[in-house]
Amino acid sequence: MQEKELYVYHLVTRKKMALGQIIRFDSNQKNTLYNFFFEKEQLNFKGEDFIQIMEGHYTNDGLKLDKENADVAMNYVGQTIRAIREVIVEMVRLQEYPEYPSRLSCLYAARSYEDALKWKELFDSFHRKVLQIVKLRVTGAIFEGDANLLPKEEGVPFARKIEQAREYWQGNINNGLPELLINGEIEVAEIIDEFSV
Repeated sequence: MQEKELYVYHLVTRKKMALGQIIRFDSNQKNTLYNFFFEKEQLNFKGEDFIQIMEGHYTNDGLKLDKENADVAMNYVGQTIRAIREVIVEMVRLQEYPEYPSRLSCLYAARSYEDALKWKELFDSFHRKVLQIVKLRVTGAIFEGDANLLPKEEGVPFARKIEQAREYWQGNINNGLPELLINGEIEVAEIIDEFSV
């Protein structure tokens, strides 16, 4: 981890940023990753959650779900798996690397424009709209990790997921999918690209 002024690149996905805009991230501010995994509800048109759907659709012949309820169930399971991953990663950070920015309270960036383009390609493959690529001036805490080292979304024991989280927090060793976690004072120094949606 470093604490200094640095220029980095960021993919803007929700609301366009403006030149000169200042963002301050501290440990009390939650990011969109936090909001998506920990605050988003998955409900069907009746307002039923995953557990209510499962209880209401299980028969002697097994589970019978229509497409809407199956989608709600799969979205809930996917969101929960990712939330568990982030909780494990945060637990390891708090215990072993408390000086690093939290993945739940930071802005994500790339060290180079080329790395930002790799992330854009990945976002495009998941149909996640990128509005801009901006260059940021950061004064604060920075951690460079390899997103490929994050705990996997598979049914391995939690002990293995904890080991994967430790590997992630050791930093960007393999340069597989580099990501910067940044917090502190962040200024939009340049709008590099704007994309139509």
